[in-house]
Amino acid sequence: MPSAHGIPSHRGLRCDPIDAGHAAPAVLPVLQTRSPWRRTLQKWALLTVGALGLCYLLSPTTAPWPRVAPSPAPTSIATPGSPPALHSITPCAANVSVHNISGFAELPEPSRDFMLYQHCRAFPQLLDVPGKCRGPKGSSNVFLLLAIKSSPANYERREVIRKTWGQQRTLEGAQIRRVFLLGVAPRAWDAAKLNHLLRHEQREHHDVLQWDFKDTFYNLTLKLLLFHTWLQRRCPGARFVFNGDDDVFVNTDNVVSFTRGVPSELHLLAGQVLANTGPIRDPASKYFVPKQLMPSELFPPYCSGGGVLMSAFTARAIHRAAQHIPLFPIDDVYLGMCLQRAGLAPISHDGIRPWGIYVPRDSDPMDPCYYRELLVVHRFAPHEMAMMWQAVRAPQLRCGRKVRVF
Repeated sequence: MPSAHGIPSHRGLRCDPIDAGHAAPAVLPVLQTRSPWRRTLQKWALLTVGALGLCYLLSPTTAPWPRVAPSPAPTSIATPGSPPALHSITPCAANVSVHNISGFAELPEPSRDFMLYQHCRAFPQLLDVPGKCRGPKGSSNVFLLLAIKSSPANYERREVIRKTWGQQRTLEGAQIRRVFLLGVAPRAWDAAKLNHLLRHEQREHHDVLQWDFKDTFYNLTLKLLLFHTWLQRRCPGARFVFNGDDDVFVNTDNVVSFTRGVPSELHLLAGQVLANTGPIRDPASKYFVPKQLMPSELFPPYCSGGGVLMSAFTARAIHRAAQHIPLFPIDDVYLGMCLQRAGLAPISHDGIRPWGIYVPRDSDPMDPCYYRELLVVHRFAPHEMAMMWQAVRAPQLRCGRKVRVF
């Protein structure tokens, strides 16, 4: 749900044009001495070569980087360059009866689409990692499974997570494993290119779970549902699961320290709880929920979807409850609905900050002392994530005041 963030907004990386006053003196004078027709010919030659090179890079049959020898972890992907075979699942047809609901035609297009296909819950899996947890029996050795919601285009975020807080490692005997959860880019042209990219990532990292549905905001709930089905099939013994966005910073060392003191066979769903809230009725809002979809004005208590931590017991309870609850367009609210049906409640944890942190005006918002004792903070740009991971783990880090949150 929307909220003000304690961390300032971030500017994207950009390539600034070269300052003509500081161009390389060894090149510019040579160009100026040539005749105009030769300079024109040279420009056209450079443009032609650049265009051909761009077409080559964007070609779906061209690898975006040299192939890397795959690690031994098993995957279900097909041979390089070929799309994986789809499991035979009958395409889900639209529920045209929703056209008879009063006011349906006046709803925004995303709401209409959601209601037309709300009943669709089974989709072919394009990329899988069957051996991620060494099978159902071996999965009991996994202490913490990181399940990270990503979108196909967010390659840079995934790469930084792999190298920082999402590393697959064993921390003082606790096995940490990682999967990224994705659908397919909504536009067909983007989907062809990005699916090719994801297959390359899978060959190198073996950490992508992708299903054949459009990766949109309203389908985050579908992504949640399909992940929990995968979890109970492939990794039912994982003691704890962190489920969060790909723009959060997670201090996995602190997460492991906190969960060591929690029995995995007892209920735990920790985050930042929102209670006594209800649906937004403004059609212009990203979080709009029409009355035709939810007449009630009150949501059950739920945790903000930026990042939540759950036990194996709670993951199983969510999976069971979800079989009886229609899909809802806001995934964190849907999780609260599942908990409510299971007779469980979420808890707030002060170390999980889905809306960022408060930093005094004259302080550095990237001072690692603000983050050293936290578990999860939203939101971080990829370069900030990389810097913070190194900073909070630096042996020489000294902070004036120590705050324990776990």
